[in-house]
Amino acid sequence: MSDAHEPPGSAPSPGRGGAEAAPGDERAARGSTVGRLARKIASAVLIVLTCILVPVALLTTWVHDIVLDTDRYVATVAPLAEEPAVQDAAVHRITDAVAVHVDGQQAADDIATWLESQGLPPRAADALKGLGPQLNAAVDQAVTKAATKVVQSNVFDKVWTDANRAAHNAVVHALTGKGRGAVGVSDGTVTLDVGAAVEQVKNQLVDAGLSPAKLIPTVDKQMVLFQSEDLAKARKGARLLDALGNWLPVIVVLIGAGGVFLARGRRRALARTALGAAFACLVVAIGLVVARHYYLDHLSPQVQSKAAASAIFDTLVRFLRASLRTAIVLGVVIALGAYFIGPGRLPTAVRGRSELAADATARWAAGHQIRTGRAGTWAQQYRHAVTLAVLLITALVFALWNHPTVLTVLLLVLVLLAVLAVLALLAASGRAAPGERPAAPGPRGDAEG
Repeated sequence: MSDAHEPPGSAPSPGRGGAEAAPGDERAARGSTVGRLARKIASAVLIVLTCILVPVALLTTWVHDIVLDTDRYVATVAPLAEEPAVQDAAVHRITDAVAVHVDGQQAADDIATWLESQGLPPRAADALKGLGPQLNAAVDQAVTKAATKVVQSNVFDKVWTDANRAAHNAVVHALTGKGRGAVGVSDGTVTLDVGAAVEQVKNQLVDAGLSPAKLIPTVDKQMVLFQSEDLAKARKGARLLDALGNWLPVIVVLIGAGGVFLARGRRRALARTALGAAFACLVVAIGLVVARHYYLDHLSPQVQSKAAASAIFDTLVRFLRASLRTAIVLGVVIALGAYFIGPGRLPTAVRGRSELAADATARWAAGHQIRTGRAGTWAQQYRHAVTLAVLLITALVFALWNHPTVLTVLLLVLVLLAVLAVLALLAASGRAAPGERPAAPGPRGDAEG
């Protein structure tokens, strides 16, 4: 009755209050829906951006560490001095340089003219002039032999290293404006000066008794290392990549972590991010193969040896290829890891059988008086925290590894699995330990029974 005679100014009844609260609840629900949608969109954008930027980050690291770092570049191309295709190309260029200044036909004509002035019959002089081609062939053979000896010696290693250092300094100057612009880059053509090797060949020819070789002047003979009409156009891109340096990989990791964190299903988001990045790296790796074929099929006539150009190209992009392969394998490994910690039938079965195997091993060990004591109990109690710590340490080791490869990834995965297996055995031993003793004090007869 008191409710029926409620004063007009009294508090609203629960029924009326519920009716008035309905619009507020609807607004809250709408706001929650909008928030979830915004979070989902932000996560998707960050994950897609991560997949796109992973190969870009690898390219940035390659440009910063190899293309624009003279010391690392020289160390990368140093083994090419012993590459047969490069040695053949060098021998060819050195032989050409010497052949320009040692003219067998001219020498034969000069000798025949001088002998004719000394009374040599004209027919004999003509016959001597006819020896010009044979003299040329003999000189070419001697020059080629001497050039091959020089190129296959330690002398050429120093010539190759010094010439590459000078040419690379010129490339860096052309692309970034840093360093000195020494002779080496012209109209997109990168050349190496093999004049020092020519001088070595000249000395060997003189020592071998070929006195006309003394007339060979000091030459500045260039061997084309690389040719691209887009070299000048690459300046802005090279400067940008050099400025980003080693920071872009860190930024990409942070973007990817943000995308996974904002996702509703973080495990699936991690797997998708890893597979997406691996696929992007695979596309770039395929593009690199296509670019290689296109470059070799469109070599400038200035490039004397396709085989040498192929060897040089493969050496320069070796680190980039290894990085792409490593990223692909790492992405697949992370995706598999995210899958096998999930609730699927196969992951559950694998984890279940692993635990059963660990328990069986622990029981066998207990039956043979092999016990882990407090270590097993501790492992069982803190297993999840230790597992997380092991994963973080493995990730940190990989991040700090200098130029990791596919072998690095596989090695770290094997070490990780071994550590997790040992942890599982310790935890199983910790679970088995209480079962070997009475759970609570009881009569002596019960304990013995």
